[in-house]
Amino acid sequence: MKKIVAALMTGIILSGAAVTTASAQEHEVQPGENLWDIAKEYDTSIDELVHINDLKTTVIQPKQILNIHDTYVVQRGDTLISIGKEYDVSVNDLKKWNDLKTSLIVIGQELQIKGKKVDKEDRVIPQAQTTEAPAKKEKAETPAKQEAKPASKTAAAEEKPQGNTISVSATAYTADCEGCSGVTYTGVDLNKNPNAKVIAVDPNVIPLGSEVYVEGYGYAIAADIGSAIKGNKIDLHVPSKSEAVNWGVRTVDVTIVE
Repeated sequence: MKKIVAALMTGIILSGAAVTTASAQEHEVQPGENLWDIAKEYDTSIDELVHINDLKTTVIQPKQILNIHDTYVVQRGDTLISIGKEYDVSVNDLKKWNDLKTSLIVIGQELQIKGKKVDKEDRVIPQAQTTEAPAKKEKAETPAKQEAKPASKTAAAEEKPQGNTISVSATAYTADCEGCSGVTYTGVDLNKNPNAKVIAVDPNVIPLGSEVYVEGYGYAIAADIGSAIKGNKIDLHVPSKSEAVNWGVRTVDVTIVE
């Protein structure tokens, strides 16, 4: 039986901007397997496996660990362009791999990264290696790294984002319901991304695609609409029915982030 290892790595961006999460799916080679078998199983190609794993030959050995692809969790401020640059892949590839119809991505959305291997030395420091953080700090302080992401904000600044703030009535919904498509008006698949931070809005009040900060919910993207969402009302996405029920109906402040 094939053994699949999901290796999760929670690291810190070397620029110090924010905490990010990336996961790499790995495959342990079993006796009798070859790259063609593994590529077919994971819907990838031999060339991609060779490239991802820096293989010098197509000969593989039992118990050898192969990286299959990476999953990137979208953070605040990310765009397909910035993620593409980070992984050295094109925006069109990111769209194709993740079946994206537009360039809109939302906080918490998971993106598959295929065909490239993450340079972990430049991008993340796994928790198991946090003892090496002081040595990595010198790289983080270089101008190039500081420009890679917007400057980090203090906790106080996160609580008081800059922008136009309005008071709204907020309810909550989940894609995990009978008869729900799970796909937002802008094409975000919430079934594939249950932790995505998305709110449904009246576009006449909060433009679709806007980044917002919702009191008690955090940063999110206005990526959905609803027939009952008119005027100063929003409906925010949560992963489960119980969380939606617990949220109830609240009056909260929403800041359309500048």
